[in-house]
Amino acid sequence: MSFDVRRPPSRGRRSFDPLGYVVAAIVGGMIVVAAFALGAASGESEPSPSTVAVVAENTTTTTTTTTTTTTVAPEPTTPATQPPVSVPRTMVGGSVADVVALVAPAVVQIETIDSVGSGVIWRQDGYIMTAAHVLRDPTAEVTVRLADGRQLVGVVVGVNDPVDIAVVKIEADDLAVADLALERPLDIGETAIALGSPFGFDQTVTSGIVSAVDRLVDGVAMVQTDAAINPGNSGGPLLDQTGAVIGINDVIFSQSGSSDGVGFAIAIDLAANVAEQLVAGEDIRVAFLGVFVSNEVGDFPGALISEVEPDSPAAVAGMLAGDIVITFDGETVTNRDALGAKILKRRPGAAVVIEIFREGEFLDLEVALGETAR
Repeated sequence: MSFDVRRPPSRGRRSFDPLGYVVAAIVGGMIVVAAFALGAASGESEPSPSTVAVVAENTTTTTTTTTTTTTVAPEPTTPATQPPVSVPRTMVGGSVADVVALVAPAVVQIETIDSVGSGVIWRQDGYIMTAAHVLRDPTAEVTVRLADGRQLVGVVVGVNDPVDIAVVKIEADDLAVADLALERPLDIGETAIALGSPFGFDQTVTSGIVSAVDRLVDGVAMVQTDAAINPGNSGGPLLDQTGAVIGINDVIFSQSGSSDGVGFAIAIDLAANVAEQLVAGEDIRVAFLGVFVSNEVGDFPGALISEVEPDSPAAVAGMLAGDIVITFDGETVTNRDALGAKILKRRPGAAVVIEIFREGEFLDLEVALGETAR
């Protein structure tokens, strides 16, 4: 059984160059010896470019090789005589134990013929959110193992490789459901808890903190955490101290092949937006601004607009080349990646206020974000 440890491909894998997301070096200034996604095998077809939110200039490319290791999954945990006890959210005091008691019943193990990953039930009617790379072959049979030991057949509803989100559906009564921390700003240093099946050991818990927010990894908005994430954790939830899902565990950067404390989860606002469209059978759309962005702003922090696409939401709002984006809907913008991530976490059509610095003045521009295929 494979847990699909792989090095990510070069920057081109999730490339959406023309007027797209901020696409920069994976971690600016950081020497990355190896980076591992937790589930996808190499050899995926390269998606065609599409117009999206923001493009960064002068990006760098990191080239890596691919390795896959295979191991034998441990025997599943013996089912308990009683299902896990669910704690009402009003009783959660912020301890890891309370969070686990609340959310663990909604966390599942997902097995295919050649891989093991994790998932989280987020709808009462049996829809499970997971990482797309957990499902190597979306047409293959999927086995879903619940926290109480039940083993069910899962149907793959949809897969979106660019964002790396997939949805699986099961039929069962009395399912536990996890809450999603939608539209909630995260604080660096707050508690982060990961649940999943690392190396096939289901219902494994690790905890740490939110190390950074608004990271852009392969054009996807991510939350960075030092909570240990290992092969098999992919698709499982990253939780806050109330037990709400803040991200879907997806990628680690590592020198060893296992967690070195630099893990990434797909921001839940983006993940949920894609998952809901998959359930509805719609083409995937994400928010779009329509600017090219550079980090070259001298001593002034922010994101420098080098070009505005004609007729884009940015152009309609009055943004100009040379503007420096200072805040996005009240949140500080430190660089181009942060701006791109903030855009991706919003729904298409959302109305936001963007503060810019132009010729010695601070201006607030109201922008209705557009949409583009992803």
